[in-house]
Amino acid sequence: MSSNQIPTPGRIVLYTLSDDDAKNVNRRRDDYTSAVHNPAKETPANDGRQNHVGNKAEAGQVVPMIIVRAWGSTPSSSVNGQALLDGNDTLWVTSVSEGEGPRHFQWPSRA
Repeated sequence: MSSNQIPTPGRIVLYTLSDDDAKNVNRRRDDYTSAVHNPAKETPANDGRQNHVGNKAEAGQVVPMIIVRAWGSTPSSSVNGQALLDGNDTLWVTSVSEGEGPRHFQWPSRA
């Protein structure tokens, strides 16, 4: 369902994670956990790297996303954004459009 709202930087929308999104988030989190618990591997250092910690991401999960760039000025414009995950990290999402299902965003309903 399309709306007449124009996506602009700073707006918050609801983004649906795809299978690839969830796999990538979980891989980063698993890599961090493995490095911490396996002394044979390189352990995270205090050098600016992100320690990815959080609950498991799943395909179909809906998370808030802050639009950081809009590719146009019409309601159908694609956007880039930062999806806010259930953890200490985010997911950079690129060139997604409004719609239903994975790798799409929807406008939140008003309460």
